[in-house]
Amino acid sequence: MATHKGSEGTVKSGANAIAEIRSYTITETADVLEDTTMGDSSRTYLASLKTFTGSIDCFWDETDTNGQLALDPGSSVTINIYPEGSTSGDTYYTGTVLVTEKTVTASFDGMVEASFSFQGTGALSETTV
Repeated sequence: MATHKGSEGTVKSGANAIAEIRSYTITETADVLEDTTMGDSSRTYLASLKTFTGSIDCFWDETDTNGQLALDPGSSVTINIYPEGSTSGDTYYTGTVLVTEKTVTASFDGMVEASFSFQGTGALSETTV
């Protein structure tokens, strides 16, 4: 069994690496439909439609025109998430997303940070480089 450090990963908007990433999340879910009928002694369910959502947290970089600046709310982009890096044989996730939120925060004793949230549209694929 292989394990990986978070620092090995990268996230790309299309073919462009997003600069200054600190963390990311990607969540896949499936709706369920109840198919319990009279006479059943327990509820039963069937898997239905799948979806995915996620977020990316970065140190803000106003010069990252093809990465952070491409993640404007309302935009549609292809996200490629590489948990173990992007060399041959590495696993990654890819899908089309709609950017739903952008937040920029700062404090007097910290870095300026940006956070982006997205909603997948269509399937999330898991493949290898």
